[in-house]
Amino acid sequence: SHRDVMRLLTEVIRGMSATIQAQASAALKLWKIVPPRIPAEIPVIHFTDALDLIYRETGEDARTEPDLSPNHERWLGEWALREHGSDFVFVEGYPMTKRPFYTHPDPARPTYSASFDLLFRGLELVTGGQRLHLYADYLAALAARGMPVEPFAGYLEAFKYGMPPHGGFAIGLERWVSRLAELTNVREATLFPRDI
Repeated sequence: SHRDVMRLLTEVIRGMSATIQAQASAALKLWKIVPPRIPAEIPVIHFTDALDLIYRETGEDARTEPDLSPNHERWLGEWALREHGSDFVFVEGYPMTKRPFYTHPDPARPTYSASFDLLFRGLELVTGGQRLHLYADYLAALAARGMPVEPFAGYLEAFKYGMPPHGGFAIGLERWVSRLAELTNVREATLFPRDI
């Protein structure tokens, strides 16, 4: 499930942080970087609960929105630190309309996904989740979105012959460095920025 992926990601983040502290402590000291606070379990909140919490606490009603705004992500980051002592918070169960067609729906709530974002100090750092693994489910997902099968034929070929349940995540390394160093712009953490 996507929770398995979240557990793996937690260990990856823990390992990255430990490695930086062990191998780059001089750089951390030079840049006055505070290592991230990672509790035994990173807090998890469902997307709908996050919007309800934001509404109750701030009065800002975004409960019909299909995604979190940057302000909402910042607010949730502050909430996770204040309530859980964590620089991280998982937001799970985004609406299926905001996720790629290959994302597995939540079996208990099919309009929501078995996916997550990991927020780090109030900014989305990682997106991940459980992926579809049955060929028929891919065909149904594409049809439901009105997307043709042909452009995905090569991708779908493996699923015709069987694929185990699986998931994954993608971490934004520039975002990681940017939040870790508390830089004002992610471009400051990009080795070769694509702008002047």
